Amino acid sequence: MSEGDGGDDEGSGGATDGDELTYADAGVDIDASEAATAALIGAVGSDPDADDAGSDYAGLLDIGDRYLALATDGVGTKLLVAEALGDYSTVGIDCIAMNVNDLVAAGVRPVAFVDYLAVDEPDERFAEQVGEGLSRGAELADMELVGGETAVMPDVIRGLDLAGACVGLAAKDGVFDGRAKPGDALVGWRSSGIHSNGLTLAREAVTRDHAYADPCPFDGYETVGEALLEPTAIYTDLLDPMRERGVRGAAHVTGGGWTNLTRLGANRYVVEEAFDPQPVFEFVQSEGSVPDEEMYRTFNMGTGFVAALDSDDAESLADETGGRVIGHVEESEGDEGSVAIRRLEL
Repeated sequence: MSEGDGGDDEGSGGATDGDELTYADAGVDIDASEAATAALIGAVGSDPDADDAGSDYAGLLDIGDRYLALATDGVGTKLLVAEALGDYSTVGIDCIAMNVNDLVAAGVRPVAFVDYLAVDEPDERFAEQVGEGLSRGAELADMELVGGETAVMPDVIRGLDLAGACVGLAAKDGVFDGRAKPGDALVGWRSSGIHSNGLTLAREAVTRDHAYADPCPFDGYETVGEALLEPTAIYTDLLDPMRERGVRGAAHVTGGGWTNLTRLGANRYVVEEAFDPQPVFEFVQSEGSVPDEEMYRTFNMGTGFVAALDSDDAESLADETGGRVIGHVEESEGDEGSVAIRRLEL
């Protein structure tokens, strides 16, 4: 789930310059967010333990011989970076990616998408850019963009918000079980950068001493803001190879960072060969004095998607798809799952 909190372009002022910065300082308390989500689920009567309730990434509806799957998500405060630079050309890709990647993590093929664009006032320029990004994202995900809704709500929205919903289909024996087993290998795939999660923390950190339009201090981007806007990678091409290799479960590394792996069950996930973080993460960490543990609990840190499967098939899957074996699954000593990565215990 991408974070969709507010805040201004120069950060929310949760910590003073030089202080160690955390996600909660920046304005997003993950524990409080999870408690609110649990309250919402309880209020609508959903039972997350029911057989047909779906995975941790998508809701599954039994329609006979197949499952109809649904996921919804948005772009979050990455939109504030786009607004500051006047460049909305990639946020549509993010909106598509955050939804379809969740379906892929459930073992479901995305087939169609609808978007919801809320604005304080209509603007043809940014609407066109958003539309172009949505179209490109749907193309990359190999699915149909079937329409959406634009709402003008000046009393509710400042600027714009972009979200969407994705529908997918899967044979009943095609969805992932969603549970890793001790002895499984972990295969990971590279992220493209920050993706669409943790931007409140990233924005707070980099705007302590920089503006989004400042020259980027590392290669590959002209400005600081452009580095933050790198669109989210789309992983639909992994679906068939993962099924063929008998993947038990997969994790889309988004909200909660590397702790997302614990959605695969109460195991210990030992990550020994994660991809190196892109320079944008090093920049965010140094500018915000963000502790290592906070970085790995918030961001993907270079690895955007992870699958658990039998160790005999892991190297073949990695070689076939451009991934790599990054670790393994061990039995947990307690009732809760944990992640060991780069001398951290999450």
